[in-house]
Amino acid sequence: MLTSPPSGYESLREGAAWFDLSNRGRIAARGEDRARLLHAMSTNQVEALKPGEGCYAFFLTAQGRITSDANVLCLADQILIDTEPETADSLTAHIGKHIIADDVTLEDVRGTTCVIAIEGPRAAEALAALGAPVPQAAFAHCPWADRVVAALSATGQPGYRIFAPTTGKAALIAQVESAGATAASSEAVHIVRLENGRPRYGEDISMANLAQETQLDTALSFNKGCYLGQEIVERVRSRGHVNRLLVRLAIERSDPPAPGAAILSGAATAGAITSAAFSPALGRAFALGYVRPDLASKGTLLDVDGCRAEVIASRPD
Repeated sequence: MLTSPPSGYESLREGAAWFDLSNRGRIAARGEDRARLLHAMSTNQVEALKPGEGCYAFFLTAQGRITSDANVLCLADQILIDTEPETADSLTAHIGKHIIADDVTLEDVRGTTCVIAIEGPRAAEALAALGAPVPQAAFAHCPWADRVVAALSATGQPGYRIFAPTTGKAALIAQVESAGATAASSEAVHIVRLENGRPRYGEDISMANLAQETQLDTALSFNKGCYLGQEIVERVRSRGHVNRLLVRLAIERSDPPAPGAAILSGAATAGAITSAAFSPALGRAFALGYVRPDLASKGTLLDVDGCRAEVIASRPD
């Protein structure tokens, strides 16, 4: 249990906070066939994107398991794939092995770029104070000199991400702080994302999951051509059933349950916690976890480690 809120927690909830996401994977896909290839390998409408637009997508195995998730941003000369640190190398290899006669090259640009996030209710004000463009639609992005500003959020709060050359990182952070954004710790980011029910690959989503189990419908398009893993996605849709669903939980306890903690319905196991955190502002723990579909409705009362757990939303944010 936290005795006091971590650094930047209040700013994330009530103002503007910044944090460093440079450890995330960044893959630049170039070449004439880049959109076609990524469209055929992901669950969303990549080929329909125009420069300045983006989307959220899963990359699947042929068996329909989620190998990674990503924010896919269409720039004028490339498609930038922004993914979790845990999947940066494996996703590059996964895409790369499907390049046969395609005019596509992949470049890991982590070494030459950095990423600074600004999130919170006043994030747009802080961005405007920098003289930067403020993208309006989710996943929209705009050039800003040698930088790119994208409307992306890690916590579920209003948020933006600045992709910039590594050489200008210190200057960018100084600018962001001068605009009124406070540095937020990784613990603050973790807590706020769980207050908002925002799942993260590597914690709440893994290779063990099918796409529809996550209930992240924005990652899926059912109006596109064939893609890797589509057969399984379509089979699940036609049958209308999976064995578990990711839901948001509020738990009446001050110490968050560990990942993997059993979720009980009476004496029967109903599912398991994937991630949890105690909310200093709200005075209880918030979690994400998978439960049986019949227990996924908002208001369902369950038990975690002897404490009351309520489904507060039948799907994640």
